[in-house]
Amino acid sequence: MSFSDPNKSVAASLAGFESPASLRLVFGNGTVDRAGQLIRELGGTKALLVTDLGIVAAGHASRVAQALEGEGIAFSLFDQVRENPTTRDVNDCVAVAQREQVDFLIGLGGGSSMDTAKGCNFILTNGGAMKDYWGGGKATQPMLPLIAIPTTAGTGSECQSFALIADEATHQKMACGDVKVAAKVAILDPELTLSQPRRVTACTGVDAITHAIESAVTKKRTPISKIYSREAFRLLVDAFPKVLANEDDLESRGAMLLGAAMAGVAIENSMLGAAHSAANPLTAHFDMIHGQAVGMMLPHVIAFNAAEPEVQAIYAELAAIGNLTEPYSDKETAVESLVDCLQRILNDAEMLLDLETLDVNASKIATLADEAAKQWTAGFNPRAIEATDFEQLYFAALQPASQAVSV
Repeated sequence: MSFSDPNKSVAASLAGFESPASLRLVFGNGTVDRAGQLIRELGGTKALLVTDLGIVAAGHASRVAQALEGEGIAFSLFDQVRENPTTRDVNDCVAVAQREQVDFLIGLGGGSSMDTAKGCNFILTNGGAMKDYWGGGKATQPMLPLIAIPTTAGTGSECQSFALIADEATHQKMACGDVKVAAKVAILDPELTLSQPRRVTACTGVDAITHAIESAVTKKRTPISKIYSREAFRLLVDAFPKVLANEDDLESRGAMLLGAAMAGVAIENSMLGAAHSAANPLTAHFDMIHGQAVGMMLPHVIAFNAAEPEVQAIYAELAAIGNLTEPYSDKETAVESLVDCLQRILNDAEMLLDLETLDVNASKIATLADEAAKQWTAGFNPRAIEATDFEQLYFAALQPASQAVSV
């Protein structure tokens, strides 16, 4: 089923683009045990394992350590990564890497661990401070090879050449990117996601679904990102309810992990939009979990973007791909089905649907909107968006959850 304009030729719709360097994906149960072998193949002799205390407690760091020891790979451990890493986390990691003189990095855990490993790589190899790499392509020297091993199905950081690091003092999030910092290998082992608490599964899953939807419509979208964002959405929207219903469903967890990675590839080629721009100030000011914030704002952003006919058609195609709408439904009905699906997903994930319940009041909206409009991803939103538009989105999200989003 397609909502594309049949009178628009394929050639006319293709603009020039450049796809980032390829990544080796190693997917399957038990593949984490190949970590040492893969490092050996890439010439590594001493690795720094970057992770957090929760991952250590779950036993995942020990399993990676065994894989390294089996191949005679020396390693050191940095296990002090915090959620939403800052420049302090990166600097602490760099100090360990310098002291141990490592020649390889491993990011094990959620996006925070992988971003910290990437941030460390910037400073370790190119010097300076994280702010020097805010933006893209500012590193001039080669970087150490990196293996990314996600234990959550969410951020897709394992497939991206950006590290999201907050300034320790100002809390401003800096997206620092360079193709040289991207992982050489991503190990996608569904068994590692079994240890996630339900809340983590829910929040990271909503984040991954948001990535698939936002990357499908950005101004920067390409034929490559289209393939990945749509397949990611198909996998995620089918598997997510199954994982929430049965946390031991390893097959569905594998689909979530693969879908999150594909959404990460889509982001790498397409970027994100206004839902992430609106979510970041909520996280900064109210300590709101990212998945909760971005999931709550996404239905309102879809309603805003659907005013653009071409974007509306893409949303409708996603609804068809996810079997969310009846065959031959009109575009408006299909988009409404997509929004309804997202609200059901948030309900299933036991997430709140309105800002008021989360103690966000109207007096804060002007500040939130001003900061959202300055977020980097706002510039990639398919419909031009300004602070006044963000104000309207936040006010809409203040409404009780019983009130439907108007598309």
